[in-house]
This record gives sequence, structure tokens and C-alpha cells, in this order.
Amino acid sequence: MKRLFSILFFGFCITNALGQTYKISKKISISGDEGWDYLAVDDVNQHLFVSHGSVVNVVDLKTDKTIATIPDTKGVHGIAIANDLNKAFITDGKDNAVTIVNLTTFELLEKVTIAGQKPDAVLYDQFSHKVFTYNAKSSDATVLDAVTNKVVKTIPLDGKPEFSVTNTKGLIYVNIEDKNQIKTIDAKTLEVIATWSIAPGDEPSGLAIDTETNRLFSVCGNNLMIVVDAANGKIIKTLPIDDGCDGVAFDAKKKLAFSSNGIGTITIVKEESANSFVVQETVKTQKGARTIALNKTTHQLYLSTADFGTKPEPTTENPKPRASLIPNSFVVLVAESVK
Repeated sequence: MKRLFSILFFGFCITNALGQTYKISKKISISGDEGWDYLAVDDVNQHLFVSHGSVVNVVDLKTDKTIATIPDTKGVHGIAIANDLNKAFITDGKDNAVTIVNLTTFELLEKVTIAGQKPDAVLYDQFSHKVFTYNAKSSDATVLDAVTNKVVKTIPLDGKPEFSVTNTKGLIYVNIEDKNQIKTIDAKTLEVIATWSIAPGDEPSGLAIDTETNRLFSVCGNNLMIVVDAANGKIIKTLPIDDGCDGVAFDAKKKLAFSSNGIGTITIVKEESANSFVVQETVKTQKGARTIALNKTTHQLYLSTADFGTKPEPTTENPKPRASLIPNSFVVLVAESVK
């Protein structure tokens, strides 16, 4: 408690000095009691896609109402939005498949089975019109042609891939969780062209990019955010974040990186210049809010979580039990600036 209090207090002081304060402004309730992973914002239509057990809930951000539920996405993890093609690509981790739906009607267009095992994060790269699914069990990436929905290649990654971003100019970056690396993929040749260590960062998960300064923000399991030069892999800055992080978002207009920490906080990092970064504040959220999505239009942030019951005692069969979810408690938190 002392450590958490000191972080929150320090963040509060910086916040007041810089005049920048974020808070949870509201909660959007969504029915269903299953687990969750990534969220994705369709900025054009102002819809939020929320992974939720075996379905994807679609929320109209103008009304905060659920307007559609996309079924049969067993073990859903990620959602990639392709506005120029009017498609959403969803990874079905338990089916080893990608569900492709119409972005505005939410109707199923196709469900594509892939060779990759346990697809997790997914990225749409408009530059190449390719979709990249990152497959945790087979340690590779499946590449689909986003126009035809056909699998065009499997890229070996020699490690467990996590989140990925594009520089929008032909380069794709992906965290490799079990190797503490970032790999660079050429979107034209579909080959890995660089591998960089991000030590002391350990177990990198979430990844974000500032395409203007060419900086990557990788958040890691050992409570660190590693800022990397996307041109050469050089580590620019190492910053402290809170425990349990799984996601990070970057607001290009405000030059802020947001680390979503499962302990129940957001760490906000200010990019003062291409080579200068500081922790601006720590915002209280809710336990379990580990993933995050940014609305580029409204600058609001969205985080999924729920209330938890008592955690069972470890057993031989289940040495790391998870606490049960309280029924009807699943929500999306909305965080935004109050100034």
C-alpha cells in the first residue's frame, strides 16, 4: 500500500503542476459474464468493439448502448478495423480462425480457418492492405489479403507474439513476449527484417507508436515502459508503470502514452520531445482493467473490466486459480481529461 500511495501522490503533484488531469468519467454496462481481452474503436462510425468470451459486443459511442453482438468468436482476443474496406477482422483463439464482418451491418462475411495456433492480437495495415494475426501457440503470424480474405503467408517469429503496430509506411512492429524483443516486418516482402532486444523490459505485451517522432512504446510485465527508436531499435527511455499491464495507447495530438495496469491504474507518460519522456500522472481505474483503446476523435479512453469474487485456494490440478467474476458486473470504463 505504501508503494501504491506514493505513486498516486507523486502523480497527483505532477498533474497539478502541469494542469493535466484524467479521471474515469463513466462506466458502460454490457451484458454477459465471460472474460475479455482487447477493445477496438471504429473512429469513423464511432463504434466500440469489445471482445467478450465467445462474442464481440458493439457499442454505439454516441449513446453508450450495445447495438450488436457478433456471435461465434470462440476465445476471441483481437479486433482490427479496416474502414477503407468496411470490414472488421476478429481473432477466434479457440477455433484458430478469423471472423470477418461488415463494419456497419455487422453481418458475417467469412470465417477463415488458419494454420496458426491460438491467434491473439490482430493488425490491419492499410498501406499493404494486409491483416496480420499473431498466433501465440505456433509462434508465428498469419497474413491475410484484406481484400480477398485469403491467407497469403505464414511468418515465423521464433517466440510468442503479442501486440503489433504499423508505421503506416510499410513497416510492422510486434512485441515478442517470451524473448523480450520487438521484431520488424516488411509489409511488402512479409519478412522479418530486424529483431531488437528491449531489456531491461521483460514480457512485453502492449505496443503503441508515435508515427511523427518514430517512437515505440512497449509495456512490460516487470512494471516498465520501454521507449524505442523505431528506426534502429535504440532504447530512448525506461519509465516506471504499475503492475499488471497488458495494453498501451498513444494520443498523437496530446503526445501522451497511456499504460493500462491490471492493478487498477493508468500510467500517463508525456512525450516532451522525441528524446524526452516523463511520467505525468497515475489515474485510478478499477482492478482488472488491463487493456485499453483510444478514441482519436474524442480523445476518450476505454478499458474493460468486471468485479471479482473470492480467489480460490491453489490446488495440484489448478496451481494458479483465478477469482470468479461477479455476475452482471462487466463494464467498459471511460477515461478522459477533465480540463
